[in-house]
Amino acid sequence: MSIVTMQQLSRYYEQYRTTDVTFNKQVISAVGLVPKGVYLKTLDRQISCMVFSSSMAAARVIASIPSSVMTALKQPANRLALRWCFKLPDKVEPITFFVTCRPAGFTHYAMQGPDVHFVTLEFTQRPPDDLILILGSLLEANFNSQKRKDERIIINPVTMKKLGLETREAVLAVDGQERKCVLRDLSFGGCRVIVTGSPSLYLNRAASLRLTVGDQAPDIMLPASVRRVDEVGGRHEILTVSMEYSADPPMSYKLLINSYISTLRKTAQAASPAAAETAPGQPTAAPAAPGQGAPAAAAKAGAAKPAGSGKPAPEPDPFEVMSKAADAASSDIPAEGDPMDEGGGKDSGSG
Repeated sequence: MSIVTMQQLSRYYEQYRTTDVTFNKQVISAVGLVPKGVYLKTLDRQISCMVFSSSMAAARVIASIPSSVMTALKQPANRLALRWCFKLPDKVEPITFFVTCRPAGFTHYAMQGPDVHFVTLEFTQRPPDDLILILGSLLEANFNSQKRKDERIIINPVTMKKLGLETREAVLAVDGQERKCVLRDLSFGGCRVIVTGSPSLYLNRAASLRLTVGDQAPDIMLPASVRRVDEVGGRHEILTVSMEYSADPPMSYKLLINSYISTLRKTAQAASPAAAETAPGQPTAAPAAPGQGAPAAAAKAGAAKPAGSGKPAPEPDPFEVMSKAADAASSDIPAEGDPMDEGGGKDSGSG
């Protein structure tokens, strides 16, 4: 996970404190919940349970509770805690913590046996920061996936690092045929990739994009529909394929995109005080003297190889050509600037 600030944690807690997250398979995988490490702790007893849903103020779990234990749990002075366990990608060992709570209700879950119950737990104090961060990031990603659906992130070395991507390489499957591609940009609602081939192979066809995030995380599959195909730099064999996702993206993908948006917000907040301290009209660095850059330019020109010397150049690798085309398509984006596409991504190309 990215570095978190107390301001961010406070915002999550105030904004999402009572919003429930249902722990289905997709959410469990995305947040790294370790179900076997979750249980209720009461006195000297551990009761295995399964988290059905949770907010930052309460949780609902499914547990098998014998009648004798049920009687003890209903006592007003009973001390109860819910143990959580998560395996995060940036941590070697799972993280665990307890949230103190009190039982607020029991509902018999007849399908699983006479002792199985839905147990509603109310937290008796603010939960640990880890739980606030995990649930808050998830809820914010869901919110931003709708509010900022069409904002594109240009993929370059700067954004790759912030997104946690190890490579721009991806796999595009169209009609069962897989082809290598290079990521051009990503958004909550769609993407653009650089590929080789004929436009007729892609246009208006169903497709799927497979992203490799890292060794510790499973690949992300994104079903999509091709909305537009454009040539890159006048080269007929190199294309930009623009796609709109045909299904709600996986939670892991939403968290990936949202992590970048959160990084931008924190960078902007950190830069604001520094900008405020700069006095209006403060002089900037003087421009370079005329001709100052000439020696460097001459040296660069002198390093060029003379035409016609040596052996004929080998055939370029198609994937290298696509990578260079993606670089050329992104050349108008400052290397260290805000890589969010200025156009807002609202053309038909990326949904």
